[in-house]
Amino acid sequence: MAIEKITVPDLGDAADVEIIELLVAVGDTVAENDSLMVLESDKAAMEIPAPMAGVVKSIAVNLGDQVNTGSEILSLEVEGAASAEDAKPEASEPEQLAESKSEPAESETQQQAEPSADAPSAAPAQSKKSVVKVPDLGTDDEVDVIEIHVSVGDSISADDPLITLESDKAAMEVPAPQDGEVLELLIKVGDKVKTGTDVIRISGAAAAASPSPAPASSESEAVAPAPSTAPALAAIPEVPAVHAEQSGKVYAGPAVRKLARELGVDLALVLGTGARSRVVKEDIHAFVKARINNPPAAAGTSISAVPDVDFSQFGEIEEVARSKMEKVTATNMQRNWSSVPHVAQFNEADVTELEDFRAELKPEAEKKGVKLTFLPFLLKACAKALAEYPQFNVSLHSSGEYVIQKKYYHIGVAVATEAGLVVPVIRDVDKKSIYELADEVIELSNKAKQRKLKLEEMQGACFTISSLGAIGGTGFIPIINAPEVAILGVSKTEIKPVYRNGEFQPRKMLPITLCYDHKAVNGVDGGMFADYLAKLLGDIRRLAL
Repeated sequence: MAIEKITVPDLGDAADVEIIELLVAVGDTVAENDSLMVLESDKAAMEIPAPMAGVVKSIAVNLGDQVNTGSEILSLEVEGAASAEDAKPEASEPEQLAESKSEPAESETQQQAEPSADAPSAAPAQSKKSVVKVPDLGTDDEVDVIEIHVSVGDSISADDPLITLESDKAAMEVPAPQDGEVLELLIKVGDKVKTGTDVIRISGAAAAASPSPAPASSESEAVAPAPSTAPALAAIPEVPAVHAEQSGKVYAGPAVRKLARELGVDLALVLGTGARSRVVKEDIHAFVKARINNPPAAAGTSISAVPDVDFSQFGEIEEVARSKMEKVTATNMQRNWSSVPHVAQFNEADVTELEDFRAELKPEAEKKGVKLTFLPFLLKACAKALAEYPQFNVSLHSSGEYVIQKKYYHIGVAVATEAGLVVPVIRDVDKKSIYELADEVIELSNKAKQRKLKLEEMQGACFTISSLGAIGGTGFIPIINAPEVAILGVSKTEIKPVYRNGEFQPRKMLPITLCYDHKAVNGVDGGMFADYLAKLLGDIRRLAL
């Protein structure tokens, strides 16, 4: 019997994640991959599986606690699990060939369990079993195993591809973290896995491959977590320039490069902590964290915080904790409002004919099983306006020297949920029909309300629509979702008398507010964009031009 401490697996860039559900109690027997607890970040909830079978001996956390990668959560009593000292003399069959030397070497074996980095020459005798886990995928969703590149008994070298995973957007290879031999395949082609899932058990002398780094040889499960992000965080602000000067080539896999593109990170500025200075996802997350936590100082921009007030002196009060999503949303809103010079352009669109046309299409849409709302037409009109005025389809580079002109039309739609406001993204709006857009809007809205949106379904927007039409009101000023440079606020349609053809006629008028970043867009262009959008909505035939 042995006691194994279970810790929180790699959470990527998530920090201070809340425990919202405990699924086991002390004394429970759990099997490998049984769910132990549920964690909730600002974007998603994820279950923590048991890495091995055993009996729960103690639970180190409570509901509501906040944990991070590596935090101890509970301990398991495991049958047949050898301790670090016991595992050494019986670790593998090759060592049994040296039985005649085992007695005099017994004391040395116990010493090796601690100062392994001090004895690189003895590394071949340290044939450890390690488990290769799925690295951070940037999402809590499952991906498919589409290819396995190794078999039991194969000898592998560090960075050799072991398996290939495929999500709905991209494929990525999982490399070997060290030299060794494949002992067991824990998955098969077609299985679904996620961040932290055990995939392959290997044996290998990490110290023989690289005798100098002590942390790699002292971890019995060194493959599971990526290099500690704390040292990387401290080093990031100073090291990138050195790294860029030392090497003109950046070593990174396709998944890492994709993540860097999505986050707007220049890989040449990131210090790689993987084998042979390879940039891994953890390095990207650490770099972004460092930039957020330690932004360049700007003179004269400090604003004093609103002082706290003891409201209990005025009457009864209650302190209500805010969710992670609410706190992150508030931080983003404050940053966007204070760093982006907003200009609001108000207009009204006559949507009388459009609403009549939509009413005519409703029976046809119902036959297709589609609920036809006003939003798909608005999405189409916005995509058309972005194509006509490409200065709205850009993002400013942080240097201010240039803008990134986007050649695609992905539009975010703000959705109110019980957990807070989320913005799923409709991709390639210009290439989809009204019915396709209507179907996708309903699908993503439902997923948002059920908190089942994938990370990639909330990324990559060029422009955002925020509609309060169902609530009411005559207008509002939405906050731009940087790094986008514009957002459209839509209010409730109202029947108004409009003077046309010598008389007042009742018309359905839609109030719209275009907010844009004055650093990227001129006032004249803002007025022209809003006017063009109103004309498109006023005469839907223009979408066909």
